[in-house]
Amino acid sequence: MKRQLILEDGTIFIGEAFGSDKENVGEVVFNTGMTGYQEILSDPSYCGQIVTLTYPLIGNYGINRDDFETITPFINGFVVKEFCDFPSNWRCEYTIDEYFKMKNIPGIAGIDTRKLTRIIRMHGTLKGAICGVDAHPDEIITRLKGAELPTNQVEVVSTKTAYPSPGRGHRVVLVDFGMKHGILRELNKRNCDVIVVPHDVTAEEVLQLNPDGIMLSNGPGDPKDVPQAIEMIQGVLGKVPLFGICLGHQLFALACGADTEKMKFGHRGSNHPVKELSTGKVDITSQNHGYTVKEDSISQTELEVTHVALNDGTVEGLKHKQASAFTVQYHPEASPGPEDANGLFDQFLNMIELNKKEGVL
Repeated sequence: MKRQLILEDGTIFIGEAFGSDKENVGEVVFNTGMTGYQEILSDPSYCGQIVTLTYPLIGNYGINRDDFETITPFINGFVVKEFCDFPSNWRCEYTIDEYFKMKNIPGIAGIDTRKLTRIIRMHGTLKGAICGVDAHPDEIITRLKGAELPTNQVEVVSTKTAYPSPGRGHRVVLVDFGMKHGILRELNKRNCDVIVVPHDVTAEEVLQLNPDGIMLSNGPGDPKDVPQAIEMIQGVLGKVPLFGICLGHQLFALACGADTEKMKFGHRGSNHPVKELSTGKVDITSQNHGYTVKEDSISQTELEVTHVALNDGTVEGLKHKQASAFTVQYHPEASPGPEDANGLFDQFLNMIELNKKEGVL
């Protein structure tokens, strides 16, 4: 069965349908990772987006129970050059087609994903629609141009109630803005006593949990759409050691007086080089974000840039000059991607231990 991907600029791709028959609209983005499609499609940071994978063959090892980053995927569509009908892997439980039918997610295959990626790189992310071939393109394009993309993605993906993930080590309050399970896994591996809390938690509620440290998770959308989180961060900063990832990094920057802006097409992939300024060390990192901290807004704050992206020079890490707090724009838990930066979790716990020992925050 044929299917269309229509972009707001009038570009039309005709391809092969897989997954659900649902018609969906979303922001069309691309990811350059060569492996890890299951983690990508289940990453809550893609909430409401139509994700294009630049690697040509997707689905060759199927879908398994172990590699999800959330229980329910939040993507609005999947675009691939070729999907595999007959996966070959001992862990495989479903094909990608079967899984997308179960989760009501449409996919389109057999289109020129290189051309689509070039369009996004040239013009920036675009609104798009996955629809049947009987849909009238002019009507879809008009609808896309007038469509307002949602701004409540964090509310959609965040947990609604707090819950524990018990351990016997340091107590970490993990604020869920769209948390990948890999973050929780890394804290559990280190025996942390984790309490996961919703995105709209207040500073008072966090401090009542008597945490040794606070972690700000990744998540989707524009950080300026989550003002209550900025207020919460301002309320806990300097009282408890803090570590932020991705959206958590951007929210931390806003809370400290810096500014953020939308990128042309973002960073989405598992091969982004990042340089640590203090040592010159370069890590290959996993990334997924469409917004960035504006470097020229940092000079009037108590923040210091610690890491930069080597591809485009954007800010990839920050630390507070007075408080025990640092953040990174990339994903040290990987999933998918390299684990070069995994030691940042240990750095966070070392910071907690040091502050407990010295009694200084």
